[in-house]
Amino acid sequence: MEKRNYKGWLYLLPAIVFLGAFLVYPLIDVFVYSFEEGYNSASQTAFGTGIYNYRYVLRDPYFLQALKNTFILVAITVPLSTAIALAISVGLSSIKPLRQLYQTVYFLPYVTNTLAVGLVFMLLFQKTAYTEGFANMVIGWFGGQSVDFINGPYWAKMFVLCFYTVWVVMPFKILVLTGALASVRQDYYNAARVDGTGKWRVFTKITIPMISPTLFYLVITGFIGAFKAYSDAVAIFGTNLNAAEMNTIVGYVYDMLYGNSGGYPSYASAAAIVLFSVVLTITVINLLVSKKHVHYG
Repeated sequence: MEKRNYKGWLYLLPAIVFLGAFLVYPLIDVFVYSFEEGYNSASQTAFGTGIYNYRYVLRDPYFLQALKNTFILVAITVPLSTAIALAISVGLSSIKPLRQLYQTVYFLPYVTNTLAVGLVFMLLFQKTAYTEGFANMVIGWFGGQSVDFINGPYWAKMFVLCFYTVWVVMPFKILVLTGALASVRQDYYNAARVDGTGKWRVFTKITIPMISPTLFYLVITGFIGAFKAYSDAVAIFGTNLNAAEMNTIVGYVYDMLYGNSGGYPSYASAAAIVLFSVVLTITVINLLVSKKHVHYG
């Protein structure tokens, strides 16, 4: 038995070394940097240690704006994309003709280049001196006033960013949920049909509990992915996200390292640790909630 355990740890050794070198060590390194005040990456020196970097970051209006944008993006896109994906997956599961074609069509946005999709969205929503844009044309059909969704009010820009994010992440969720629905045993549905159970009750009492592990997985990965959002905003609003008031936490970290305000790895490290703490807290809360509401087996 001990020999088998020895072999098992030996097989795991490459993965442990890899995780230690590329995950654990960088995280510890960033944590240390976050407390080094005035750290200079060229000279590898700092003028002190303390929590000044965290005080600076948490008072920086650019970081607070990025934090606000990220939380709004997470709160809207994760539940909305999951709900829409579930509805489409249920519809696809009940359609036998051309099911594969529909699945392929819905999956296309996921395999399309992010920046290319962002450019298309910008052209659809942008208002210029030459065109109102497709979105404003549709609004005009219903008698509404045109809105500049790219350079206009904050709510309009956030609407486009949320719309774009949902559009990009939804195909993967549809693919996963379609597979989960196909794995539910038909015996449960047959028994419910014999008992005369309504469709809504079958959906809430059989379908949802049976695919709840998959839903939980999508919610967790959705939260983590949304908190790491950056390329989505760049694809629509360009690289100067602070001027557009559409920066995210990851974008703020990038700016502190390489952007116009770059050269401050200590501030970037502090912001990264704040992001890590938020994601970790939400993940733990979700894990605790899942023990009561997720059905395994």
